[in-house]
Amino acid sequence: MTTRKPAPKAAAAAATDVTQTIEATVAAAQEAASKNVEQAVAYTKEQMDKVSKQVFSAYDELAGFQKENVDAVLASSTVLAKGMENLSKAVMAFSQAQIEQSMAAAKAMAGVKTLRELVDLQTEFARTSFDAMIAEATKVSEMSVKVANEAIEPISARVNATVEKMGKFKAAA
Repeated sequence: MTTRKPAPKAAAAAATDVTQTIEATVAAAQEAASKNVEQAVAYTKEQMDKVSKQVFSAYDELAGFQKENVDAVLASSTVLAKGMENLSKAVMAFSQAQIEQSMAAAKAMAGVKTLRELVDLQTEFARTSFDAMIAEATKVSEMSVKVANEAIEPISARVNATVEKMGKFKAAA
């Protein structure tokens, strides 16, 4: 019996077909891997862009928020300084008026002719001085409360904004 040897041309053609199939498969695999890598890189870049935008946006928001806090403190300080100036002016005006009244009372007392006149002048001076002091104390107290309320207003608004912002952050988390 004779064994049949494959024809060299057929074997070469089969080998060429196998080689081409392997090369085509490798090329397809390389192309698919390349596309997958490109997609992964593009997706990673897209996610990094989103995250960096969020980080920068949060930073800008925080910087703006801190600026608003500083502005509130400055506004409060300005109101407080102006209020203290007005209070000082009111106290100085009252003191000046009291000095003038004391001087007028002293002149009047110097011109009395009887002890009864002196006692009456002194009593009237004491009563008017006491009434003026009570009125001025009430006025200064009301001014102080008004200044305190106006000075705390910008800071109170920022505290409320902070509480609201923290509530949003907590709700988002």
